[in-house]
This record gives sequence, C-alpha cells and structure tokens, in this order.
Amino acid sequence: MPAAVPSPAAATPQPPAQRMPDGVEEYMIHRVMQRVDVVLDQRLREAIATVVQEQTRSVLPRLREEIESVVRHAVYEAVADELASGQK
Repeated sequence: MPAAVPSPAAATPQPPAQRMPDGVEEYMIHRVMQRVDVVLDQRLREAIATVVQEQTRSVLPRLREEIESVVRHAVYEAVADELASGQK
C-alpha cells in the first residue's frame, strides 16, 4: 500500500496570524500608495508623451500645408499691395 502524499497546501506550514502593532497597517498603506502614485505618474507621463508624439506626427503634414497656404496668401497680398501703391 503506497504512502499518502500530502497536498502542497497541506505540506506548507502556515504561520500563525499575527496582529500588526497599532499604526503599522496605516503606515504600510500610506507607503504603498506613495509608491503607486510615483509609478502611475511616471507611466502616465510616458503614455501621454507617446500619444502626443503620434498625434503630432499625424497632424504635421496638414499643419505644414496650412502654414504654406497662409504664407503664400500673405506674400500674394503684400506683392499686390506694393504693385498697387507703385501705380499711384
């Protein structure tokens, strides 16, 4: 008859539940939340920077076209005004 093999949960001794001293739980929660805040801040900044770069790349060609059009129109008006004032 083979010997019974204990399950892994039964083989691992469980430490007795210990009560933390007063204030330690709150302190630990506070420290964990500080670390989470730092990581979230860093990761969100990186994610936002990536999205802004992607959006800028997609908008850049249209923005260049718009700037070119505005400059062209401004030059056209300036030349037309100059030619008109020279004829007077």
